Amino acid sequence: MTLSSERVVGTDGTSPWPALWALVIGFFMILVDATIVTVATPALLSAFGTDVNSVIWVTSAYLLAYAVPLLITGRLGDRFGPKRVYLAGLAVFTLASLWCGLTTTVGGLILARVAQGLGAAMMTPQTMAVITRTFPAAQRGRAMSLWGAVAGVATLTGPILGGLLVGGLGWQWIFFVNVPFGVAAFVAVWKLVPSLTVSKRRFDLVGVVLSATGMFLLVFGIQEGQKYDWGPIVGAVPVWALIVTGAAVLVVFVWWQAVLGSRPGDRPGGWLGGSEPLVTLRLFRDRNFSLANIAICTVGFAITAQGFPLMIYAQSVRGFSPTEAALLLAPLAILSGGLAPWTGKLTDRIHPRLIGGFGMATFVLGLLWLALVMGPDTPVWQLLLPISLLGVSNSCVWAPISTSATRNLPMDQAGSGSGIYNTTRQVGAVLGSAGIAVLMQSRIAALVPGAGDGGSGSPETAAAGGPLPEAVRGPFADAMAQSVLLPAAVLVIGLVAVAFFATPRHLLARRSATVSADEVAPVGAPPPGEPLAR
Repeated sequence: MTLSSERVVGTDGTSPWPALWALVIGFFMILVDATIVTVATPALLSAFGTDVNSVIWVTSAYLLAYAVPLLITGRLGDRFGPKRVYLAGLAVFTLASLWCGLTTTVGGLILARVAQGLGAAMMTPQTMAVITRTFPAAQRGRAMSLWGAVAGVATLTGPILGGLLVGGLGWQWIFFVNVPFGVAAFVAVWKLVPSLTVSKRRFDLVGVVLSATGMFLLVFGIQEGQKYDWGPIVGAVPVWALIVTGAAVLVVFVWWQAVLGSRPGDRPGGWLGGSEPLVTLRLFRDRNFSLANIAICTVGFAITAQGFPLMIYAQSVRGFSPTEAALLLAPLAILSGGLAPWTGKLTDRIHPRLIGGFGMATFVLGLLWLALVMGPDTPVWQLLLPISLLGVSNSCVWAPISTSATRNLPMDQAGSGSGIYNTTRQVGAVLGSAGIAVLMQSRIAALVPGAGDGGSGSPETAAAGGPLPEAVRGPFADAMAQSVLLPAAVLVIGLVAVAFFATPRHLLARRSATVSADEVAPVGAPPPGEPLAR
């Protein structure tokens, strides 16, 4: 991944690029850890002698602890400074990684993964906040392209790295590898990231409780609903009750934020009313911020959902090893990262709806193309073509959406806005995981003969990478191909949102300057940039 040599001067007169590079090292680690454990599932089952549900919780606990506090940790960056909060989160994440590798019980591993998730939640919003506060608005696209490329590439390369480490060194090394990188990232951030000014405000304790409770119930219910067949999950409490209760608590949270933000100069005193809102709702008055949150939710959904049917198809229908299956995504990761600097420069120069719309549209087309070619005996090169198109599309969605979300954020709300944005992205990922699981099970039951008999053709056996009889390879491939249509359909919503992006202020200013130059040009003068006629 290369970046333009054109000099970018930050808001303090120095180049902000070294600080951003230091931050994305840790950002890459935390996103890789969201998917790296998937490939290690068989090794963990063998090492701990436990059941599949316990091993699934190794990933679920991390994602849950990562998603729930993002609204809070984003605001912490505004209150205590993004550098301080990032370093604290990085220290927690690195130490928790060491704990993961040293643990000897699956319960201990799950607890360590919770600690990892909390550290990750502290770090993620600070990366976008630093970009927003150090890069000029007109030059923020290239920075967001790096951030987006890291997000996309890390999510997709997790299974590849996991397969290589588990196969070569053992499952512990998917966690141990974070330790030296974490230490290096800590030193780099300490030296290179500036200590930005903070706002001394009272923290919204009621908002913290409401947001954490609502997010936990909502994300936990969606994330675990499929495992419990949407029935009782805690005693006699059904999953849907947790989801509805979580949504209701979040509605109360939004009302409370509106109350705190409605009279900023005349708030009631006391610990209930004398604090700043955790989420400043007026941020949603910016059209691009609101639309970008819708769009990134659909992208998070699609990025997560697309991998499940493709990986199961590759291993169960085609007989690929986990590492071979993960390597199918290599063109996606390479093209997404390689093209990101170019798309970032374009994002600063042309309307974000153009490049973002192209990215979302080709994302949809790539998934439709992939669904068409996912047959039981399709040549690998025919699979790699639509996967490569997905790499091109991914390079064109992250920068325009992220930049549009943050371009107009007030500097003292950068952390809050980043927390909201990353929360919607993570909720989209949770919805994608739950939604694709439901659809895959439905399509397998409808298309695969004997899918419910628990034998070699059952979805449980296939999902575990077990061999499929020749008679069911075709129907199973069809089931996985039809499942890929779900993220494609959801992305259409994101495409519509991107299509309504407003023109960024720096482009309006550039157009205004061009018009002014044309208005003052003397009669008969050549167009700007052309020499006078001799």
